[in-house]
Amino acid sequence: MAAPVLVSLASVLLALACASLPPLQLDDLCGIFAEKDEWRGPALAAEQRWGAPLPVLMAVLHQESRFRARARPDWRTVLGVIPLGPASSAYGYGQVKVGTWDDYRRLARRPGARRDRFEDAVDFVGWYADVIARSAGVAKDDAFHLYLAYHEGPTGFGRRSFDAKPWLLGVAQKVKERADLYERQRAQCAAPVRAEAPRELSAARAPR
Repeated sequence: MAAPVLVSLASVLLALACASLPPLQLDDLCGIFAEKDEWRGPALAAEQRWGAPLPVLMAVLHQESRFRARARPDWRTVLGVIPLGPASSAYGYGQVKVGTWDDYRRLARRPGARRDRFEDAVDFVGWYADVIARSAGVAKDDAFHLYLAYHEGPTGFGRRSFDAKPWLLGVAQKVKERADLYERQRAQCAAPVRAEAPRELSAARAPR
């Protein structure tokens, strides 16, 4: 293979690898979008399409994966040593299980959506926030209760399954605090993070 072709192939592979890396400034919303400018449009589109605030969407994704595209849960083991496989089918930016993702692709009319693609993951969180709001009565800007329902599912949330999980209440509080932090930072970003979302991405509304 000719040297120029090898160099070109290496450049493409490097670009793909860098595209899937998480941002460096996880505590700075402006820094995230400065480094990952291609995330800005999809995040705004998800906010407009589903009505969930962008800071809440980003805080949930931060908690679930630290913005790692191929994040998976810890593996199950036998005797603490022999690996059996991932503890669940959760995967991607939003740590979404297979069944829930299949529901999203069908109901949100995004059949080609992937859990390890940011634009799909952030739209999923918005869609699920809409599902939670309609089925469990949780306000879309209530990051604390929204995360509890995101983790437990609307049915589990309705049964208050989180009451037996004090650690989860602490995690939900962290999500709320991060959403508040991102909201304060939003107005300070050099590039706008309140621009109107692209028309072609915001046209589809939540199925009723």
